[in-house]
Amino acid sequence: MGFNSIILEERLSQWKLARERLLRKTGSQEEIQIPDASDICSVEEIELQQPEVLQMNLISMVKSTLLHMSITSCVQRDNESRRFLSRKVSIPPSKIYPYRVSMIFRLVILVFFLRYRVTHPVHNAYGLCKQNITMRMKAAGIHSVLCFLCRSYSEWSDNPNNGCLDTHAHVSKYNQPGKPSGLASVDVFVSTAEPLTESPIVISNTILSILSIDYPAEKISCYVCDEWADRLTLETLSVTCDFARKWVPFCKKFQIEPPSPESYFSQKVDHLKYNTYPTFSKQRRLMKRQYEDFKVQINGLRTKFQDAPSEGWTMKDGSPWPGNDATNHLGMIQIIMDHSRPHGNDSTALPQLVYVSREKRPGYYHNNKAGAMNALVRVSALLSNGTYILNLDSDHYINNSRTFLEAMCFLMDPSNQKICFVQFPQRFEGVDANDWYGNHNTIFYDINLKGFDGIQGPFYLGTGCFFYRKALCGYDPSFEPKILNTRWLDLRKKSPRDNHGHYFSDASDESRSSLLVQDISNLEREFPSSFQSMEICFGQSPLLIASNFVDDDIFSSDATVEEILRAAIHVISCDYEEKTAWGREVGWIYGSQTGDILTSLKMHARGWRSVYCMPVCAVFRRSAPMNLSDRLNQVLFWATGSIEILFSRHCPIWYGYGGGLKPLERVAYINAVIYPMFSFPLLIYCALPAICLLSWKFIITPITVEACVWVMLIVLSIFANGFLELRWSGVSVQEWWRNKQFWVIASVSSHFFAIFQGLFKVMLRSNTKLSTLTRTCDEDSAIEFYKFEWTSLLILPTTLILINLWAVVAMIFSVVVNGYGSFSPLFAQLVFSSSVIVHLQPFLKGFLVRKHNIPAVIILWSLLLAAMFSLLWVRFDPFITRFKGPDVEACGHEC
Repeated sequence: MGFNSIILEERLSQWKLARERLLRKTGSQEEIQIPDASDICSVEEIELQQPEVLQMNLISMVKSTLLHMSITSCVQRDNESRRFLSRKVSIPPSKIYPYRVSMIFRLVILVFFLRYRVTHPVHNAYGLCKQNITMRMKAAGIHSVLCFLCRSYSEWSDNPNNGCLDTHAHVSKYNQPGKPSGLASVDVFVSTAEPLTESPIVISNTILSILSIDYPAEKISCYVCDEWADRLTLETLSVTCDFARKWVPFCKKFQIEPPSPESYFSQKVDHLKYNTYPTFSKQRRLMKRQYEDFKVQINGLRTKFQDAPSEGWTMKDGSPWPGNDATNHLGMIQIIMDHSRPHGNDSTALPQLVYVSREKRPGYYHNNKAGAMNALVRVSALLSNGTYILNLDSDHYINNSRTFLEAMCFLMDPSNQKICFVQFPQRFEGVDANDWYGNHNTIFYDINLKGFDGIQGPFYLGTGCFFYRKALCGYDPSFEPKILNTRWLDLRKKSPRDNHGHYFSDASDESRSSLLVQDISNLEREFPSSFQSMEICFGQSPLLIASNFVDDDIFSSDATVEEILRAAIHVISCDYEEKTAWGREVGWIYGSQTGDILTSLKMHARGWRSVYCMPVCAVFRRSAPMNLSDRLNQVLFWATGSIEILFSRHCPIWYGYGGGLKPLERVAYINAVIYPMFSFPLLIYCALPAICLLSWKFIITPITVEACVWVMLIVLSIFANGFLELRWSGVSVQEWWRNKQFWVIASVSSHFFAIFQGLFKVMLRSNTKLSTLTRTCDEDSAIEFYKFEWTSLLILPTTLILINLWAVVAMIFSVVVNGYGSFSPLFAQLVFSSSVIVHLQPFLKGFLVRKHNIPAVIILWSLLLAAMFSLLWVRFDPFITRFKGPDVEACGHEC
């Protein structure tokens, strides 16, 4: 046997092994045609062939085999690229269709009941009818219909429950070992509260949870915005980075959940039960001691920077700290931690951490949180230019280390090309088991937002949201900024893009930066009108304009760090946004202290859609308001912002026609801004039954068979609708009831005051400072949760419960004195007053239980208000027919 035959046999054996491995890998049963020795000739015949002929045969066989293998590989890669990463799971028809039928039934009953109330007025309440009270009662009935319409129409959709299909498949597709990660880069924005009102350890835990995320470290950049320019925040971040070099490797090695050390070490679970690492117990005890030392160090910093010296703080080099005056200082940017460590799957790699404090000058309005977020958008575009942006509050830590992968399953899915953001629900900790004040807000997060997800998506909730940067920067789904000249897009359209608008250039990475710099330098000369439009939109920063061409920081690779930081300082100056589209069409939208609704409304009006993702394990957690007073102040802040939007040009009633906003999505936005106005009829509902009991007057028509039928149908529709709603949503009865209770409390307090506060701001165009509700972690949190702290918002609910308690006691005393015959006419009013008392149960506990005692000043103001109202009611009794002249029928001919 010659040498050539030996080579051929070895080649044939290698081809067969390759064929078997390929079949095992693909799982395909199709035969791949690989030449065999019998298909060509025998070994002896091969030896008789000429060397040139043998070489040609070998080359043809190799080409044929490689061609088949390349085709199979291409098909496999194409199938992998087309694989969907997310899915929509609709609610079963057996659950959603009965609920829809109950909604229609309830709507019909409400309409007929409203017709009955209009056609059957109370004749003996003549003054009441003529002096707006009956009109308000009719408005209250209209309120019920409108509230139901807004609620039911927004939930009439298919109610899809979006979920990630497979995060492991996502990792294997975009993050293969030994290759550069294909996952998109993410910039995380963290807005801080005032350091002295919130413990710095809260901010540290939020940052540590971000740095420990299960995502390539080189793809993450964290930006912390310090609105108070406090040195304590910068020192806290520096110390946190030192501890992160110990905590992050520990988390990634042992797959720690949650990645926040405070939450992890406070869990009352057996961490050793299912752990198989032999050194885990020892390293966990060591890490816990190191974290306790870290907390002591953070507390020491808080004590050190609690009282500022008269001459102000100084830096390490002896120069004065620029933020000694929080209202008048230069912009500050410091890269605390850079992408300097090895990338890839190295557990020691840490994301980038940047401290940002924008410039503040007297005479400039800085637009609170929305202005701070827009400053971070511009700074991040220059430093990292992440494709997506995650916005978090300082106390909103990451509870699931695979959060980013959950979001990328939607944002990077080739089937979802119009997603502008992915919103996650807010989950709270530190709430008592009974949840007296509805802190979990499950009706909103688990029912309402599910309904919005089936239309065009939920609106932005202010935190816990992944944005697509291009959508946030004013682009529509076709990636064309409508406010710009279309000629500007010629440069972008020359480059191909992937399924989500990620633009790429045919040039190499090294030459792409120089090409962009050349385009920017020659832009004013070649496209003067387009350059002017782009500057009007994004401001006079060439590097910021260049960042719109790509989804990474390759455009600034040739620039030095000093040049980039100089440009970054420029874009956070207090006058940079003047005569630009920032806050009007680009970034977070100004015009309301709750700019989250305006921001999402702008994007939905351009044709984008959003996604509401509800994983089984909560991805974000935060601290709940400390007590009822804090909770009501929080609701007041939100409701005031809704009133501002209602009376602005961005009101969804008349804004966005001719765009991409769907009709049902518009109804959802209208309900989100008009709900404080419903506090007027609800306040009347809560007060009039008690007043009728005290005055022995009747505001309800005499009980008839027709009236009983309508009332029974109303009650039946309410219970049926509530039961079916709980059935498809999975919300418990206790959670549903606590949310209903707090809705009544908030409506007669925060919503009512928000109407006047919002109108005052709109008419006087006054600006309100950012108020952030904070809490500290201490051992007495369970006791502090039930305290009633002084706030004017508690006066109206306390007055209502005092009036209704007074009325019920007077009714019972009257029945005892006058007999049970007097009970029948006032039975309906007694039921209504008792219902008000049950809904205001937390205030009743404040009266009866010492631990929940209400401040005496609130009780005094409530008694004074109730007494004044009673005197006015007696003076202007609406049930008395005013004498306007002699009654001829009564006096006859003697008149």
